[in-house]
Amino acid sequence: MIRPRNEHTLADVCEVRGRGYWSGREVRVRFCPASAGSGIRFVRTDLPDRPSCLAISCNVNPSSLRTNLRDGDASFEMIEHVMAELYGLEVDNCVVEIDAEEVPGMDGSAKDYVHALRSVGMVVQAAARKRYLINRNFRVGDEHFWIEAMPVCDGHPVYEYWLDYGDHSPIRPQSYSGSLSAHSFARELAPARTFVTAEQVDRLRREGVGTHVGPQDLLVFDDRGLVDNRLRYDNECARHKALDLIGDLALTG
Repeated sequence: MIRPRNEHTLADVCEVRGRGYWSGREVRVRFCPASAGSGIRFVRTDLPDRPSCLAISCNVNPSSLRTNLRDGDASFEMIEHVMAELYGLEVDNCVVEIDAEEVPGMDGSAKDYVHALRSVGMVVQAAARKRYLINRNFRVGDEHFWIEAMPVCDGHPVYEYWLDYGDHSPIRPQSYSGSLSAHSFARELAPARTFVTAEQVDRLRREGVGTHVGPQDLLVFDDRGLVDNRLRYDNECARHKALDLIGDLALTG
C-alpha cells in the first residue's frame, strides 16, 4: 500500500523558458504555489481574462503525439512532461502560467523542469493527499497493446513499460521498470528524452510543424540508428515512455 502523506506545494515561484516543439514560439512557464486541495491548474497569461484549465482527464483534448488540455476556447498543449515532473516530485497543488499555447519542449526531457522546481523547494500543507487504492489487477487494451494496474505493497508505485515497434522499426525493443519516488524520478526518468523516427520528422515538416527541431533537440532514429546524438541510457526510449505514462496518469487527479 502506498504510504499516506499530506499535500505539497512549491515554496516559491520558479520559471522555465524555451521553445515549443510544434509551434517554435518562445514560451515562458511560471510555476506558482497554490492552496491545499486546488490541484494543478494551467493559466494562459497571453489571452484576455487569463483563461485557465484544471489538469484532469475530463479536460483532455485528444491529439496525436502529445497530450493537450482544453477548457472553452483556451488550449494548453504538450503538457505531459510538466504533469510528470509535478507528480514525480510530489507537487500536488500548483498554478502553471504559460504565455503561449504550447509549453516548451526543452531538450525533450523533464530535467530542466525538475531543476527549476527543486531550486525553490516545497512546503507541506495541512490537507491529506487523496489516494486511489488498487485492490485487484485490471487490464485495458488487447493482445497487442494494453495497460495493466496491479496492487503494490512496498510503499512506492512501480511503473513498467515494454516498448516494441516491430521488426521494421529503427528503435529496438526495450523496457523500463522502477519504483517511483521523487529521487528516482529525478535520476532515472527526468533526463530521458522524447524520440521520433526520421520518417515522422519528414511528415511533420511537410505539415508545417516542428520545422525548427533537429536531432540535437530530441532523439531522431533513421534506418541506421540514432542520428547525430548520444543516448543517456541504453533504454532511454522506454524510460521516456514511462515518463509520459506518469504524466498522463497524473491527470486522474
